[in-house]
Amino acid sequence: MNGPRGTEDLLIVGAGGFARETAQAVRDVAAADVARGLPPRWRLIGHLDDDPALEGRDVDGVPVLGGSERVHELGAARVVVCVGSPRDYAVRARVVRRLGLPVNRYATVVHPTAVVSGSSMLGAGSVLLAHCVLTAAVRVGSHVAVMPQVVLTHDDAVGDFATLASGVRLGGGVRLGRGAYVGAGSLVREYTTVGAWSLTGMGSTVLADVPPGEVWAGSPARRLRAAGAAALDELRTDGETAGRWPGTRMESPVA
Repeated sequence: MNGPRGTEDLLIVGAGGFARETAQAVRDVAAADVARGLPPRWRLIGHLDDDPALEGRDVDGVPVLGGSERVHELGAARVVVCVGSPRDYAVRARVVRRLGLPVNRYATVVHPTAVVSGSSMLGAGSVLLAHCVLTAAVRVGSHVAVMPQVVLTHDDAVGDFATLASGVRLGGGVRLGRGAYVGAGSLVREYTTVGAWSLTGMGSTVLADVPPGEVWAGSPARRLRAAGAAALDELRTDGETAGRWPGTRMESPVA
């Protein structure tokens, strides 16, 4: 029988909105652990951000300890990378690649109000914020950002580095490619494929497959243009094509 779980140090790479939301989720996890008579899972020791103007400042009471390369100096701490926006949703992949950390350095943060079925799986470094639901046999890859009140239904598969903004709803059997960004409040029809490094605008209704590396929006969603240069660079790096589904690393929801 395993002994009681110890508290681990945690670093959040980034100090913007997503990083601050993740920090709050970590505090909420700690409060829930204490309420159950358990030691807190993590001790949040600080943010790491590559903006030198932030070093030494507090962000919502959490210190910015320096740039992201300090993950190597603070080698005993677990790490979660919380950067990215619709303007550059490929940055999380670039940071993870540059840091070159082993997979076991990455924490997976699940807010205590999230509902994750026992048949669903999450990859290392992913974050589920408040009131997310994963219903049955959902697969979420590594370094995925799942914002508040996202619903993923049966047999959905979400590729590494994807972002699901708040209030997204995926029908059953949706395949969301590596690095895809789905904007707030979007709906995706069951058994639809949303391609790697694509962007779906907020409030869209996706009724047809979205090709890799494109921007779609509207209800029903239609193609607007090619994705930005950073996303297309990642697409070329990955060698993704419309017919190839990217591999994902699946791990425990509480990694």
